[in-house]
Amino acid sequence: MSAASYEPGCNAPGGSDTDAGASGPIVVLGIGNVLWSDEGFGVRCVEALQARYEFAPQVRLVDGGTQGLYLLPQVQQASRLLVFDAVDYGMPPGTLKVVADEEVPRFLGARKMSLHQTGFQEVLMLAQLTGRWPERVLLVGCQPEVLDDFGGSLRLVVKQALEGALQVALGHLEQWGAEPLARSVPPGDADAVTAPSLALGAYEDGRPSAEAACRIGDPRVLSMSAGR
Repeated sequence: MSAASYEPGCNAPGGSDTDAGASGPIVVLGIGNVLWSDEGFGVRCVEALQARYEFAPQVRLVDGGTQGLYLLPQVQQASRLLVFDAVDYGMPPGTLKVVADEEVPRFLGARKMSLHQTGFQEVLMLAQLTGRWPERVLLVGCQPEVLDDFGGSLRLVVKQALEGALQVALGHLEQWGAEPLARSVPPGDADAVTAPSLALGAYEDGRPSAEAACRIGDPRVLSMSAGR
């Protein structure tokens, strides 16, 4: 994984990745909030995957953002579900960990990092309760470094880990029959999973300096607070 460490994580009993050619929808879902630096890891993974690869018709790439319960139909309709997310594993920043099948909702419940994970755990539990649970579920998670930089982008160690996460995902997707093929032409703006204005390059290029954005704070207010 070069820049990122990799932990195989948990694998629930039942199911195998040696199921190439499996029929049914394959949903690749990136969740998180791109406005809060490393929390956008999942969305950036799906964005990069779409920018670099084409897939078989049954594959759907989804920017799940922080939609929470609105993602329930995506999960219920999937025969195979691959999720990218930033997850607090208590490991060094940039470490990747893969969790599979029934372990995924239990793991997210034990490692809640933000409200979007609470909502997505509920989505997974509802899918199980309704009996419409994918045959295979895989979570590719990354340990974040920074989460409190509003307007910030992925930190370098997490951006490097993204490359490793894509390779892990591509290996499983190929075994699932997703038929990944390197793109010769990038997707058009109308087909992009992420709004062009929020795509990684445009997002980073358009970020103002800390002084212009007042991310540090007004020195007049800070000095008054210090004098109290």
